[in-house]
This record gives sequence, structure tokens and C-alpha cells, in this order.
Amino acid sequence: MSELFITGAGVSASSGIPTFRGSDGFWTIGSVNYTPQEMATRSMYVNNPEEFLIWYYKRFASYKDVKPNSAHYWLSDKKLITQNIDGLDGKAGNQNYISIHGRLDKVIIYKDEMEIQTPFDASWDDLITPKNYSQELLKKKLLKKFNININKNLNFRPEKNISLKPYVLLFDEMYTELYRISEAETWMASASKIIFIGTSFSVNITSMALRKAITMGIDVEIVDPEPIKINYENVTYHYMTAEEYCDMRKLNN
Repeated sequence: MSELFITGAGVSASSGIPTFRGSDGFWTIGSVNYTPQEMATRSMYVNNPEEFLIWYYKRFASYKDVKPNSAHYWLSDKKLITQNIDGLDGKAGNQNYISIHGRLDKVIIYKDEMEIQTPFDASWDDLITPKNYSQELLKKKLLKKFNININKNLNFRPEKNISLKPYVLLFDEMYTELYRISEAETWMASASKIIFIGTSFSVNITSMALRKAITMGIDVEIVDPEPIKINYENVTYHYMTAEEYCDMRKLNN
């Protein structure tokens, strides 16, 4: 049994990535015509792929060159489940962490949601564009990159087993083996302690882990400058940032 760390957007904040639900967060900023909850869906990708991809690229892929911070490096040899899709834990050297919501530096083949496959590297370098590059040309480059044939007809759509899809769990998708959900549940059940860092407890994976901890009597730590309070007696609160907590752990070890 070992400690299990479950991290959220607060871990990457000092690397320059906005938290998801802050005023400048990914889920706060939509597009001209759609809310984030409408944009970040499989349905949007299927029915309006160019609108989806331009939003995705501007919100996520623009952070492709962001660097890990000291918290990512300290967590690099730990058992870790992260809600973050920024890939910074991988860049910091963690070889087997579970990115339960996917990674922006990976893509998958567009298939049925339940099909198991292996994500592969996405190269965004060919999408680097001048500042005066028109949005229409960027859309065309994105459609080409994701193998969406714009010449077939006016109502072009991604094609199963041909087109690509960002390796990101969308609002209308389920946790599946593509995102290693069974392995994540096994890690939760076998943990001696579950430590939540920089998360608002607003997504299903944190609720799942918390239920598992309470049911099995697993000790819990919550690390956040303004932590969410939970109704559980075996919990310790650390009113600090992710980097402050990791620095404290370094000193104590």
C-alpha cells in the first residue's frame, strides 16, 4: 500500500495554465456562439468539427510549450492520478501516472467511445502560424491535421477509423479503459492515504476517490489555499499551494 496523489488544476497554476473554473479558465471561456459546456463535447466535434477544433486549439494546444513546476517534479516518482490534460507530469518524468481526462500532447483515432486503443503523440509544430494568419486558414489546417476530408461535401464530418480526435475526455463522454478507469479504481482501493492537491472536487473522479476513501476508512489529505471541507473525520487540511506542500514534504523527508 502507498500514498496516492490526485491532482487538479491548482498544481499547474504556477506554470501559467489558468485553473479551469477561474475567470480566465478553460471552462469559463467559450466561443462566440457556444458555452464551454457546449463546445467541449463529442457531439460538437461530430457535428461542427471546425468550430470544435479552433476552440480546442486556442484553449489547449496554445499551452503546448508550458514547463513543469517544482510540484510536478516532486510528484514525478509518485503514484499519481491527475485531472489535468496539460501533460506536465509526463514532461517532469512521471512514467506511469494516470491522466484520467486525457492529454493535449496525445491524439487518438476517432472510433466508438468504448473501443480500446493506444493514444499517440500529437505534433502541434506544423500548426504554428503568423499572428496575421486568418482563422479560416487555421481551421483548414486543423481539419487536415485531424484527417477530416473537407472535399467530400459541404457537411463534412469526422469519419470513424480514419479521422483523429484529441485525447481528451469531453463533457458528454464516459470514463472508459481508454482513460485507465479500472486501474485508477484499483489504485484508490489499495492506497494507504489519498492526497488531493489543487482540486475543487467538482468532477466525478474526485467524488469517486472520496467515496472509496470514506467507505474503506482511508486517510485523506486536502492541499489547497482554500480547501473544500468534507464531512469525514480522517482528513487533514493543508492551507497552502501545491508547491508549498511539496517543498514541505521534501524538507520532512
